[in-house]
Amino acid sequence: MKVVAAAEPGGPEVLRIQEAPTPHAGPGDVRVRVRAAGVQPIDLAVRAGYRPPGATGGTVPGNEFAGVVDEVGEGTADVAVGDEVLGFSMLGCYAEFVVVPAAQVTRKPASMPWEVAGGFSAAVMTPHIALEDMGVGAGDTLLVHAAAGGVGAVAVQLARIAGATVVGTASEGNHDYLRALGAIPVRYGDGLVERVRAAAPGGVDAALDGAGGDALTASLELVKDPGRIVTLVEHGRAGELGVRLVAREKRTIARVAEAVRYYEEGRLDLHVRGAHSWTRAADAHRQVATGHGRGKTVLVMD
Repeated sequence: MKVVAAAEPGGPEVLRIQEAPTPHAGPGDVRVRVRAAGVQPIDLAVRAGYRPPGATGGTVPGNEFAGVVDEVGEGTADVAVGDEVLGFSMLGCYAEFVVVPAAQVTRKPASMPWEVAGGFSAAVMTPHIALEDMGVGAGDTLLVHAAAGGVGAVAVQLARIAGATVVGTASEGNHDYLRALGAIPVRYGDGLVERVRAAAPGGVDAALDGAGGDALTASLELVKDPGRIVTLVEHGRAGELGVRLVAREKRTIARVAEAVRYYEEGRLDLHVRGAHSWTRAADAHRQVATGHGRGKTVLVMD
């Protein structure tokens, strides 16, 4: 099969279409012919040489995908050849085929475009886990940094579904978008803490940091309990500051399936910032690297 892989650690230009052995579904597995795969910041780190804990080698990035089941392993129930699904893996999703346990896929609604489905799993699981770990619920005020991004925008919507008030940081060009999602927008930059306090005079109970740096510093000033702060980017500082990271071991397809239901009900949307041919994966990585863009970037296996 063909895959997109890093020829060597480096910048976007090292991504190449390469040949790899075609995998087959073992017992309890499904093989999916990939139609779209989400591009995440961690993919850029993998391209540069990083390997997530538990990853078993390989230089093919990608942790989320959508496609059509084309092979089912022995003993696999509830999934059949021809099913349209979306799901998650640990690397390897920039590929023609991906093999995962059947417990890592869920059905794709007919109403969900492939580009949305390809970037859906990680975009919903990350904030779902974060909000659960922070105990965000009705009556809370949540601060979301980089709130217009793929994960941030979903976090806003999930928190609103849970009954929380949300303050979201973003560039001014994204403020109308955040208002449409139900958040109170504030701009980045000097004076951020004061602007957040003005937007949330009752205080901030929890914070999801998708920006790092000054955003995390502001969160520590605004939230009394650092245990109710999750950072998505400051992995090196989290321990010393007492803030949380997203627990990857808590990823479950049940979280994705719940979000799919919200999507079908019209309560949750995922904006696609850019859908790139997988032959232009380098452009997709460059787009993600620019930072505070609105929504998800996705590779389309055309």
